[in-house]
Amino acid sequence: MNASSKPKDKGSPNIWLFDLLKNSGFAQDIKYDESLLTAKASKRGLCALCKGSKFLCGKTRCPIIVRVNHYLRTVPLINSEDIAGASPPSVFIGRIGYPYVYAGPLVPPVQEDTSLYDLPELWFGKTIDEIVGFRSMLVRGKHRVHVKKFEEAGKIIEKTRELALASKPVDVELTLKKKPRGFLVLDDEVQPFGPSAPIRDLNIGNPYWDHHVEKAYDDTDLKAAEAVLELYNKGVFITKIQRAFSVGAFGLKKNRRLVPTRWSITAVDSIVSKALMEKVKQFPELSEYRVYESRYLDSVFEVLMIPARWSYETIEAWYPGTVWNQYGRNVFLYSDWEDHKGRTTYAEIGGCYYAARLAVCEKLVDEKRQATVIIFREAHPGYIMPVGVWNVRETVRNAMKQKPLVYNTLSEALKRVASQLRIPLKRWIQNSELLQNILFQRRITDFLNLEKL
Repeated sequence: MNASSKPKDKGSPNIWLFDLLKNSGFAQDIKYDESLLTAKASKRGLCALCKGSKFLCGKTRCPIIVRVNHYLRTVPLINSEDIAGASPPSVFIGRIGYPYVYAGPLVPPVQEDTSLYDLPELWFGKTIDEIVGFRSMLVRGKHRVHVKKFEEAGKIIEKTRELALASKPVDVELTLKKKPRGFLVLDDEVQPFGPSAPIRDLNIGNPYWDHHVEKAYDDTDLKAAEAVLELYNKGVFITKIQRAFSVGAFGLKKNRRLVPTRWSITAVDSIVSKALMEKVKQFPELSEYRVYESRYLDSVFEVLMIPARWSYETIEAWYPGTVWNQYGRNVFLYSDWEDHKGRTTYAEIGGCYYAARLAVCEKLVDEKRQATVIIFREAHPGYIMPVGVWNVRETVRNAMKQKPLVYNTLSEALKRVASQLRIPLKRWIQNSELLQNILFQRRITDFLNLEKL
């Protein structure tokens, strides 16, 4: 495709990649066609012009090439309708077509300890390549089911639920109706996973259930939110609670249903953080200004705590070339917030809002203090692809583990925050409801001279 050609919606084949495969001899070991190795060009045709080498989108690495590299490594292991391996354990409940959705296990074609494959709590510090490397191994088996009728859906869904409640890797034999197809699936809410195919049959070994999870599952008079909080308070990982929540393991018997994985992640973060937030509101206020910091996957997180009643805001800045600002020319900022009363509508930022709220509330509950909390996130072009909302939760949790920088005034604290971010402080203030409220309620000169920051 030349520079003047208009990209087709369905994408165009990477001829150079076909040539590479043909000449390397690797192609003899796998079967592929154009549908497997097709890159979708943007409306502006940047991908067609770039072909992964010129970085015209502003990213420091090409997401398409990263995905292709891992796909080619995985293909020889999944070039069959029969997949046998140790599931982390992991399952996925889709949302397309709701209330009829595709549900099933995620199974890697390897026999080893795969626990790490679905424990984001242990991923902080790992590179994009490491995460994509083991997540791309997870083959998704799909079985269509009505979310309210999963109890009647038969063996496949029954085994999927048993797998979801397991606390250790489980041996799985997954028979598919055809060979898995597709690239690595990426989503800002959900951890990545690999190719998929409809399920013909599913057999699993004897799963070992966490006794806390099993107790919540057996209690059909316990409401779902109460089950989530009980498990969290007993130290069960958020990820494991979300997984069980998604397969309808909690709640009153008549109300149980499958919950799309994407929704279950945010639901659990919201339930837990809201409960923690109510505790926070009862504690005395901080006596100083604090700044917590963390950096991960080319994103900078600055967490400002102000000695005041609980309120919360998260502001995200996306540079051109990042996941959600791929072809823009300017940095894009947006925010969501809540005052002491909380919020009644879903945050437009999405699951990241609730994941970060959970992390800061954990810290405040631990210290038995309350504060106004503002999170500044600056995403740079090195964040080439979404890996799931877990990365916000764990990055903010990491910030909370660090020794805070303590200041006597808001001006000093904001100067520190401003020194760590590339975007001028004025722009953050313009996009911050809480900072504007604070600065408006008192004389600006009591805090800082904005022109000097």
